[in-house]
Amino acid sequence: MTIVVVTGATGDAGRAICATLTAAGTTVVAVGSDRGRLESVTASSRFVCDLTDAAATLELTTRVRAEVGEIDGLVHLVGGWRAGHEADDWDWLEPRVLTTLRLTTLAFHDDLTAAPAGRLVTIGSTSAARPTWGGANYATLKTAADAWIAAIASGWRKAGTAAAVTLVVSSIGGTGTPVETLAARVVTLWDEGADILNGSHLDLTQDKSI
Repeated sequence: MTIVVVTGATGDAGRAICATLTAAGTTVVAVGSDRGRLESVTASSRFVCDLTDAAATLELTTRVRAEVGEIDGLVHLVGGWRAGHEADDWDWLEPRVLTTLRLTTLAFHDDLTAAPAGRLVTIGSTSAARPTWGGANYATLKTAADAWIAAIASGWRKAGTAAAVTLVVSSIGGTGTPVETLAARVVTLWDEGADILNGSHLDLTQDKSI
């Protein structure tokens, strides 16, 4: 049985991905910061955790291993968007966009490395490739996040079983990529070879299908 942790599970994308993975027979571990919202997410297990806290994130991994098992996948959806280039905008964005990614991937890295088909899935943004002054903080942090994922992919390259994958969107929902499309693509990643997927950026910006 494949076990997948979904962080940021209470957002629209998280709910869709949790429901789609569950329907496909995956054991889903939903992680969020709001217990009330988390209860309505389709999942086998639910954990409340502040992923900006290193100690809490490490404790989460211990609890997941003990109560659910060693994971096969991590879908990291924690983030946020805020325009600007000022210090307060940076201080709001940095923990959400970069710190949660670093702490969560560090905490689950060994599990994903040891899994027969470990998959790390993150969301990339087209704005990182086309930074503007109005969105300088966000573009800079997304670029840093992309570098972190590339480094993880580099470490997994020799083993050939784990893969770090970035799904690239301009936005999610509305005029952007539908959450159903995003969820459907996530489910397929365990059916594809790690050697092909690892380090890849899969462009979903043109896919408006549901």
